[in-house]
Amino acid sequence: MTYRILGRTGVKVSPLALGAMNFGVWANKDHDDAARIIHRALDAGINVVDTADVYSQGENEDIVGKALKGRREDVFLATKFHGQIGVDPNHRGNSRYWIFKAVEDSLRRLQTDHLDLYQAHRPDPDTDVEETLGALNDLVRQGKIRYFGTTTHEPHQLVELQWAAEQANLQAPVTEQPPYSILARAAERSTLPTAQKYGLGVLTWSPLAGGWLSGRYRPGESESESATPSRLARQPHRHDTELAANVRKRAIAEELYKLAQDTGLSLVHLSLAFVLQHPAVSSVIIGPRTLAHLEGQLGAVDVELDSAILDRIDEIVAPGVTISPADEGYLPPSLTDAATRRRSIREA
Repeated sequence: MTYRILGRTGVKVSPLALGAMNFGVWANKDHDDAARIIHRALDAGINVVDTADVYSQGENEDIVGKALKGRREDVFLATKFHGQIGVDPNHRGNSRYWIFKAVEDSLRRLQTDHLDLYQAHRPDPDTDVEETLGALNDLVRQGKIRYFGTTTHEPHQLVELQWAAEQANLQAPVTEQPPYSILARAAERSTLPTAQKYGLGVLTWSPLAGGWLSGRYRPGESESESATPSRLARQPHRHDTELAANVRKRAIAEELYKLAQDTGLSLVHLSLAFVLQHPAVSSVIIGPRTLAHLEGQLGAVDVELDSAILDRIDEIVAPGVTISPADEGYLPPSLTDAATRRRSIREA
């Protein structure tokens, strides 16, 4: 496996990273099976494992921690903070208060004394970026984390973090983790160019668009065969096959399936190779739920798409276009809170 440099860090990472989200109550509840998948990934040369405290409310980190016993030093271990843990309203977000507690909880569950990459899972409009940066810099100085980065941040937020760190003479984020697939190409507009400008390492998530590019969403298949019940319950807008945007995704996935067949590839390999080929991308996070899923994805690192295939993909889904807003992973308050867009009658 040919390794890539993670931004300007000098760290060499495998082109595929193992995303652990599907281990635990959300998907694969068999801890031993999850460990087998993790070990197989490491044996295949994958050296990045990515998880988050919110995945299955900590169970996911427990699974990863147990599986990495004896192999921790071979892994660039990444996890995240931000999501709600339990019911305490302060057990979430990007505040110093929560970051300092969350990191200790993650270290305990992962059975390690440091994290290689600690990521803000989403932006937090309620917390000043200087507070978040200060807390993360303190964790670097304490040796509890090596680097820190962001996940699913808007391009202007990436710039703001770089600027704020420079102004305060603090270390800045070194990575961004955006959603990126053939069906969700919005990152091509500004996120990936911004990452390149600031030398950020890019670890993309959902390269198979939440399973739509796995080959399971074929005509005639039932909903239960296409998406797990937990997926439908947690993310109905992404996976409900009756929604107009998802009907369109299914039709496009079928076009891509036929393109893959014409080129002698599986749809999985076509989709992963597409993301791997973007020059901004350091590593592509895959999230296998089974060992068979993992085996079906590993070979994508050896696939190179020629210009004719890439041009055909551009015809099917234009550059910069995301078919469904639900696949963007984050909608800012300016879109979700109507009050931010409407002046009151009294003010008018």
